[in-house]
Order: sequence, then structure tokens, then C-alpha cells
Amino acid sequence: MSHNLRNRLIKNRFQHSGQTVHKFFHEVLVAMLKFSKEITPPSFNDNSNGIANHRLRQIFKGDVGAIDGTLIHACIPLDKQVPYRARGREECFQNVMAICDFDMVFKYVVVGWEGTAHDSRILTETIWDPNHNFPMPQNDKYYLVDAAYTHTKGFTAPYRHVRYWLNDFRSGGRARGREEIFNHYHSRTRNVIERAFGVLKVRFPILKRMPPYSFGTQRNIVIACITLYNFLQKLSIDDELFLQYDDEDIQLDNDDANQNQIPSTNNEFRRADQVFMQQLRDQIANQFL
Repeated sequence: MSHNLRNRLIKNRFQHSGQTVHKFFHEVLVAMLKFSKEITPPSFNDNSNGIANHRLRQIFKGDVGAIDGTLIHACIPLDKQVPYRARGREECFQNVMAICDFDMVFKYVVVGWEGTAHDSRILTETIWDPNHNFPMPQNDKYYLVDAAYTHTKGFTAPYRHVRYWLNDFRSGGRARGREEIFNHYHSRTRNVIERAFGVLKVRFPILKRMPPYSFGTQRNIVIACITLYNFLQKLSIDDELFLQYDDEDIQLDNDDANQNQIPSTNNEFRRADQVFMQQLRDQIANQFL
């Protein structure tokens, strides 16, 4: 997974049959799925929340992590490719949604969605499906999400119709007004999950060019890669990729930017919950003035 070599090359390197290579790859993959139980939901009782910047930690004191989706390359049979072709792409992808804490550790992951599936739809259906056991924030806790998601109780999205993405502030100058200032700090803080996805894809090239395994195996490979990523990060192994992406201002190649900027059309959340979070967002924004 780290080198993304095909069975033929592995067979020649270790002088074993392709059948043997295939057998042990899948045995280890099954073992890694058992190890994936180490991907544990965020704690709603820890008030430290892991944000390094003291001022942001005090302002976003109810924040327990960030949610986002990313596109992972997928090999799909020709007659089933249409739902997996992400907007404007000829290749196929699966959409993966994850929760990441502010130590760049993945706390929850949902894999296998079609590349055309909207981020907001994935989150909504995951919440309402009891089989997914989604860790819904309790009381005054919430996740940071981008504008692709609904701003409602448990999920804080940025203000619409004003600048949000970090590149907008790099090219257009400093934030002005409480809404832009809020969006700037919101984007800087939520950027942790984009940095985590960046490390994940560079560390495991198999995620950029998936082999033609069955789709079930492709989903399992994503989970195994995230499991290994968490293992390296939790042990604080001296890894140049983690050190490089630890910079919150790093400029990332966001493959999913066009998809994430599509306005959310999700109206399944209660209006009262949306009003509650709008008021909370305004309270937070006022603290930046």
C-alpha cells in the first residue's frame, strides 16, 4: 500500500507465486481491519480539544473535531461507472467522509460512497442510519464543517457569501469584518482534516491509483491505510510528512475543492437547531472584534 506495486512486481521481488502474494495480501488486510477498532470516536468530556492556539481554543471551546470528505481513486466495472465519476472527472472515485481531531488523528470514517455523492448527503444518511453509530456531539459540543454542510446543531459551518478558503485570504489580503474574520479562523482551524488527508494520500500512493480489486477490497484498503496512519501519528514517530503538514498554513492541492463549494441543499435538520447554531456562530464571531 505504501509503494502501490502490483502483484507481478511483488512476485518477482520475493520470488513467490502470484497466488501466494494474493493470499497473504488479503490475510494481512483482514488483520488490519481488526486493528481498525483503534479508530475511536472523539471524546465529548475533554474540554482541552487539542487546538494549539490558546485564543482559538478559548473561542472554539465546544469544538471536538473537523469533518470533511475526500475523493479516493476507485476501479469500477465499465457498466457501473457513472455514479462514481466525480464532477468534471473521467476517472472513478469513492467519496470518503471522516472526522479528524486537532492532533491530526482520524476518529471516524465512512467509506464506499459514489464519487458523485454530495458531502452533505453522506453526513445526513450516516447520522440517520443506526448501523453507522455516528458520534453525534452532545450538549454544546460541535464539529467544524465547510459550506458543503448544513449549519445546524452539532455542526458549525462558515458564513456564506463572504471569503472562506485560506487561499482567498492569501491572495486577497487580511480578513475584514466579523464574518470574514470568523471564516478565516474557522478555515485555519478546520484545515487540520485537509492536512491529515494530504499526509494520508502522500504516504499511501495506492489511494491515488487503486488496483482493480473488488470494490469491497478497495473500501477495506482505505480503512487499512487510515488505521496505519493513526498508528504512526499516535506513536509520534518522527516522520517528515507529519512535520511538513503540521503547519496549519501549508498550501494544499485540494482535489475536492469544486465539489465542496457546491451549496448544501439539505433541509432535513430541524429549523430550531439551525437557529441555535446561527446564534452560537454570531457569539463566536463577536469575540474576534
